[in-house]
Amino acid sequence: MKKILIVEDDEKLRNELEIFLNKNGYNASSLKEFNNTINDILNQKADLILLDINLPNIDGEYILKEIRKVSTVPVIIITSRDNEIHELLSISYGADHYITKPFNIQILMARIVTLLKRASNTEVMQDKINCNQFILNISKNTLETDEKTIELTKNEFRILKYLVQNRGKIVSREEIMETLWEDESFIDDNTLTVNITRLRNKMEELGLKELIETKRGQGYMLK
Repeated sequence: MKKILIVEDDEKLRNELEIFLNKNGYNASSLKEFNNTINDILNQKADLILLDINLPNIDGEYILKEIRKVSTVPVIIITSRDNEIHELLSISYGADHYITKPFNIQILMARIVTLLKRASNTEVMQDKINCNQFILNISKNTLETDEKTIELTKNEFRILKYLVQNRGKIVSREEIMETLWEDESFIDDNTLTVNITRLRNKMEELGLKELIETKRGQGYMLK
């Protein structure tokens, strides 16, 4: 079941969207507080985000720019700003659609269906993740640059993939171990340390030095 996150401060509209989407086969949830909005959005790991621009404490366009630094999740802007400049800005920042209030909920649903289908097709077709300094080859479990390719073990690959998916964000050791356990890779704290060290060594062989940064007492971050 696809997960849709509603980021909207209008409680009435938020509840209506959540009820409608849940009735139509989605797992819809909402943010109800906006004090740590960007991290809260990323932690939800939604398949699609409905994002208002006018939010308490933070601007939706800024949120969109920050999300796009680390994620390609489909984002539909829902806003009362019926203005071509804001629409152009939102699209340039990475929005997939821009819908102004009031809107036809069936049209919104059609756009959600289309975006989720497109995202699913992309996931199936994509066997490489381009990470600027390197390429992570999903089908071959390899780390590649223009000059060299290195094979990764199953755990090294899954650790690096998780860091790539959360690039620019600190992830705890516990998060990484939980992810590996979900993939039936049984790993403890010492084994994680060994895998991180080996992964760093392999990255350095490709000239990728100090990309995995240790945040003391917090975890790791891929720069």
